[in-house]
Amino acid sequence: MAVVIDGKQVAQSYRLKLKEEVARLKEQRIQPKLTVILIGEDPASQSYVRGKEKAAQEIGMDSDLIRLPDETTESELLHLIERLNVDASVHGILVQLPLPAHIDESKVIFAIAPEKDVDGFHPVSVGKMMIGEPTFLPCTPNGILHLVKEMNVPIAGRHVVVVGRSQIVGKPVGMLFLNESATVTYCHSKTADLAAMTRQADILIVAVGVPKLITADMIKPDAVVIDVGVNRVDGKLVGDVEFETVKEVASMITPVPGGVGPMTITMLLHNTIEAAK
Repeated sequence: MAVVIDGKQVAQSYRLKLKEEVARLKEQRIQPKLTVILIGEDPASQSYVRGKEKAAQEIGMDSDLIRLPDETTESELLHLIERLNVDASVHGILVQLPLPAHIDESKVIFAIAPEKDVDGFHPVSVGKMMIGEPTFLPCTPNGILHLVKEMNVPIAGRHVVVVGRSQIVGKPVGMLFLNESATVTYCHSKTADLAAMTRQADILIVAVGVPKLITADMIKPDAVVIDVGVNRVDGKLVGDVEFETVKEVASMITPVPGGVGPMTITMLLHNTIEAAK
């Protein structure tokens, strides 16, 4: 029976350290501030943003939410980002994705000043991550790495299999583990025999958004399984991994919800504090 990794507990412990750090910065008259831009009324985005605001307030960080209507033009959004880039009181800028179809996501990400890119999506941040230079790391991948380290799981020399190749999770999480000297394999929708790949994983990271894609027969005994998927099925949140059967084979597993999710917001707070410094 696998140890269930309690992401909430790990995140809470880390946030206590961040709270102390914010207090130290305030003594130096530095007030860390995150500005979040939310366009439209997407329910999932509204929920994420509320979580970010609450977490920021809990550690004493300023959090500013700018709500814009769906019909906001790309030009209007880019001008707003320009103003925030030069506002010395704002340390981190986050534009909540997804954006309405008429706005080019890449243009928006590229417009954010790299020194305020607390999401870690700007090409400068991504490039630095690729070559192992200090930078703002993307929040979910960095949260996953922190969880694995917190559970004292050896990484160097281990085989990490990543299922999913998104710009937000799949690609960067593989790179972070590669930077820790893991052997990394990427799988995706065109992988010929997914189960043959996943059964080789010492650490399996799944981030594709397909409910219960990974079943117990696809797991190497005693593997560590990190489930990044968040899917709503019959009114319940479920991951990309069939939790109940996989936990009988794995040595450790993250639940959904309560696994990776809390770490994502925690790493956003961490990045904003680093930006303020």
